[in-house]
Amino acid sequence: MTHIPKDHPRYASLITREKIAEGVQMGITSLQGLVAQGRGEAFDYLIGERTIESAAIAERVAVAYLLVAKRPVISVNGNTAALVPGALVSLADITGAKLEVNLFHRSDARIHRIIEHLKAHGAGSVLGSRGDARLDLSHERGIVDKEGIYTADVVLVPLEDGDRCQKLVEMGKIVIAIDLNPLSRTSLSATVTIVDNVTRALENMIHFTKEMKKNSQKQLQEVIDSYDNKKVIADAMYAIQEHLKNLAGREGIEWI
Repeated sequence: MTHIPKDHPRYASLITREKIAEGVQMGITSLQGLVAQGRGEAFDYLIGERTIESAAIAERVAVAYLLVAKRPVISVNGNTAALVPGALVSLADITGAKLEVNLFHRSDARIHRIIEHLKAHGAGSVLGSRGDARLDLSHERGIVDKEGIYTADVVLVPLEDGDRCQKLVEMGKIVIAIDLNPLSRTSLSATVTIVDNVTRALENMIHFTKEMKKNSQKQLQEVIDSYDNKKVIADAMYAIQEHLKNLAGREGIEWI
């Protein structure tokens, strides 16, 4: 990885880019993942590279869903494996969720490399290599494990994944999406939409889980019942608008 001084003003962003590039070199991240990372980074600029209030609310609700679930699963793709392998393993451990590798650009070799990468960061069993069930999708993200995503009641889908998200919701599953684009198909289809950078979102969720694990099932359900995903998406769009207005005002640019 290229050395980046910690006092660089774009340190966090540049480290993220380096991790994705390293993931490509390791064979766990696809070249297309580089494009997806750039798109997400652009939206992160728009929200001010911070966890906005509505995202924190969604993260707490996501944790509540994972804790009340009977068969929770965290879906892992190449970008998340490169960016946050340790956080994925930690969140799975403290919520009791299974990890399953699910890829659009799927190969047995890539699946194996990601599974081994997660195990190197402390994961025990990781699903995804069996591929003994299929969602009603025409591409390879439809290939899933029967004991994982296929029979899950709650699925956390970090990063954009529109048609699979829609299909999982149609199957009656609770889908938690982490997506910096509040207008993507994923965001608009998910049960819970977290408009936040995956690196911040997972760390926040780990923190919230440690707080909320002591809550009763009734208390967790109250958190869930009070949630309005449409309001969270609207709040995210408002946060983007206000951030741009503030930037324009600071630079003396008239907001139209």
